[in-house]
Amino acid sequence: MFRWAKNEAHSSVIAIVDVDETGTNRFFDYSKLSHQALNFSNFLERSGYKEGDRVAVCLPQRAETAIALLGAIAHGCVAVPLTVLFGPDALEYRLKNAECKAIVCDSSSLANVLAVRKNLPELRHIIVCGADGLSDAPTDLVSFESATSAASPGYAIADTLADDPALIIYTSGTTGPPKGALIPHRAMFGNMSGFLYSHNLRPDPSKPLEAVEPFVFWSPADWAWTGGLWDALLPTLFLGQTIVGTRGRFDPIRSFGLMERYGVTATFLFPTALKMMMKAVAKPRDEYKLKLRSIMSAGEAVGDTVFKWTQEALGVTTNEMFGQTELNYIVGNSHELWPAKPGSMGRGYPGHRVSVIDEAGNVLPRNSTGEVAVNRYDAHGDRDPVFFLGYLNNLSATAEKYTGDWCRTGDMARIDCDGYLWYEGRSDDVIKSAGYRIGPAEVESCLIQHPAVAMAAVIGKSDAERGSIVKAFIVLAESFQPRNPESLRALEAELAQHVRGRLAPYEYPKLFEFIDALPMTTTGKIQRKVLREREAR
Repeated sequence: MFRWAKNEAHSSVIAIVDVDETGTNRFFDYSKLSHQALNFSNFLERSGYKEGDRVAVCLPQRAETAIALLGAIAHGCVAVPLTVLFGPDALEYRLKNAECKAIVCDSSSLANVLAVRKNLPELRHIIVCGADGLSDAPTDLVSFESATSAASPGYAIADTLADDPALIIYTSGTTGPPKGALIPHRAMFGNMSGFLYSHNLRPDPSKPLEAVEPFVFWSPADWAWTGGLWDALLPTLFLGQTIVGTRGRFDPIRSFGLMERYGVTATFLFPTALKMMMKAVAKPRDEYKLKLRSIMSAGEAVGDTVFKWTQEALGVTTNEMFGQTELNYIVGNSHELWPAKPGSMGRGYPGHRVSVIDEAGNVLPRNSTGEVAVNRYDAHGDRDPVFFLGYLNNLSATAEKYTGDWCRTGDMARIDCDGYLWYEGRSDDVIKSAGYRIGPAEVESCLIQHPAVAMAAVIGKSDAERGSIVKAFIVLAESFQPRNPESLRALEAELAQHVRGRLAPYEYPKLFEFIDALPMTTTGKIQRKVLREREAR
């Protein structure tokens, strides 16, 4: 991003259009964005932060999110993006696990940060966007505006190495708490082929900037997650293009209006969002003047109906994609370069050796179902830069991710004779719901904190709209009485709110079933597979 600010012909190009809930917008060109990011780097330097210190950023889609992330990375710190959807328990665990020394937030997450601050001795600064307008805020909070208002001249960006960590992004845990994936600086280069091909080589990197057609990106994907960060915000800025940031709940009508107003040409939309848009406006080009040229979708299968709708109603063939936090943008489509097969995850993007393997790490023949895996080395024997460094303070989980040079994704698929991958399910217990990946262990741990719950198990139940929804199996504590239908219905609502308030809105169970005992292994582990098989009958 900083290179575009130094380019006199490009510094005035709009980098971020920041649109709030009311539709009010702010425009940040590359010069302004770079200036404020480096001002934030200056603040970190003046405040004594060293290279490698962790700085959390808990903000929605707004310009300050990019400023804080880029400013922290430019100083050599490790940025820890966190969603504003996290409740206090989820927030505390990640801030403590990453040993964050500062957090940037706004009114959407400040209350949750303050609720757990006493449990975070490492935390030195709470830097708040709009703190000047928070009359009842503690006096020791730092205003983001003041932190980025002054800078010493000639600030030098940290001279980091390709294998130095740039980010810690938390993944969903299956048998324990969420894991922090250490993402290196080099991952940007590993990520780029997938981003470019999923948008049919737009913007064309082989052309000079003045010859590149306008590229305006928008996605509702949260900039705290891999989907919003690595599939939207960072690659768009890396390429010197324009991204639109929005706040508030996803609304299909608002989305069409936003794409029309800002001339959006490229987007990343989860299948659930596409389904909502299809149901809301059957023929969008009759009502909106759209400039859309490419759609990337991921999280679950788009399906034939939605796939055909985007072709006929939007005039765009959707490029489905597959990746994960640890190694993103590895498989997908690029329909202008090779045909997109509806329902397929696509083919391995250039630069990645993708196969399906058995438990021993052997590559399986075509049309055999196995676990999707990516080799550390590409076809030329060079290291693939897309790989994560490992899980923070978790060597055993990092080791379990690999079989030899193959990094396992946990997703099962088969590869057809044309090289396309077809999704067959998960090899572990992660739940994929409306684009989110939910680890059952964290939800179960939250549920058993409730006095009415003795034991809990969580699985994903198939759902036409979201792909899967969270279902909880509950063994009641002896103390919970009475156990009539009315009291159980009331308990379901109470448990749902219990999880929603402590973790995140997308994690709470939508369905409950009360049972006498959970299926367990002889070593005392919950057999979620048995519950999934029972649910599928």
